[in-house]
Amino acid sequence: MEEKVFNITLKPITEADKAEFIEKIQESFGLALKEQFSVADKIPSQQELNDAFNASENETWCILNGTQKVGGAVIRLNPQTHHNALELFFIYAGRHGGGLGLAAWKAIEKRYPQTKIWETVTPYFEKRNIHFYVNKCGFQMVEFCTPHHLSSEERYNHSHKPPIPGTEEFFRFQKIMTIR
Repeated sequence: MEEKVFNITLKPITEADKAEFIEKIQESFGLALKEQFSVADKIPSQQELNDAFNASENETWCILNGTQKVGGAVIRLNPQTHHNALELFFIYAGRHGGGLGLAAWKAIEKRYPQTKIWETVTPYFEKRNIHFYVNKCGFQMVEFCTPHHLSSEERYNHSHKPPIPGTEEFFRFQKIMTIR
């Protein structure tokens, strides 16, 4: 089987990019929610995205394949420990399953070679994400978080009242990077 070749670059998000970023991430994240629970809520919320854009420790990227936008990412950096987090990561709806996500992840790893540990979370029902992070990217599940067991960093989101189905339980993943 021939491996697809992508020309992935990361472009810092601009004010002009934000509306499309928000539309596309909500579309991408909303697909699984609609499939699993027949709920059409927009996630992440506008407020959660604005908080991510404005957090001083975050860097927000448009993911390009050549000149075409194909996704986005928000990376939380800790320059002291180099334990960084993939806060948000998405490939445009309809573009999943062709290797684009893995190519984008490799570009992110390459952009942050100082990272010692990567961390991310995904809802418990998101089998595609779990497969992607564990089987493709080399993450390991390190915690299952529920309303009765908050994550060790207390990243559980209490803002939804009542919670959007499927967002009240999630897996936390880590990837320990090897010394290059």
